Amino acid sequence: MERITWDQFFMAQSHLLALRSTCTRLAVGATVVRDKRIIAGGYNGSITGDEHCIEKGCYVVDNHCVRTVHAEMNALLQCAKYGTPTKGADLYVTHFPCLPCTKSIIQAGIERVCYATDYKNNPYAQELFEKAGVTVVHVPFDERKIDFLRDEKLALYTEMLHELRENGLPAEKLLPYEQKVSALFGIKL
Repeated sequence: MERITWDQFFMAQSHLLALRSTCTRLAVGATVVRDKRIIAGGYNGSITGDEHCIEKGCYVVDNHCVRTVHAEMNALLQCAKYGTPTKGADLYVTHFPCLPCTKSIIQAGIERVCYATDYKNNPYAQELFEKAGVTVVHVPFDERKIDFLRDEKLALYTEMLHELRENGLPAEKLLPYEQKVSALFGIKL
């Protein structure tokens, strides 16, 4: 098995946090890291004690859900709540930060932002990061690397393909399925 980099490791943490999201429009996770140690994490969801989008639906104003606190803000607020300094830290986030989160990230003293997926990348946010000297890094992340059932799924697909082959499915009809399984798992069958 290939060992993942530190950037991939912390990005994986952000993707795990995104699985806790209560937003039905987009699940986002963020991890604050200093000296290769996680100091906080957050995901997008409602404030403590309020209704969640998964329960009541999104509360959309001007094409933006106002019910949720963004993942980056939740991570930074967790630091503030527990007295953990963010100056000089890195932030790993599943999606490029929105403009309001960008401003908060800069004000919190974050020095490096790593994101996995472009998402409405605001040119002014990019400009602000540059002016503030915040390093922005695109860290592509393969979510298959955190699929806890990967081996079981691969075994099932392989068994099914074997069964189809044994039952006489012609090779030319089997080939597209083998190609899809290979692409899905990033392997060669």
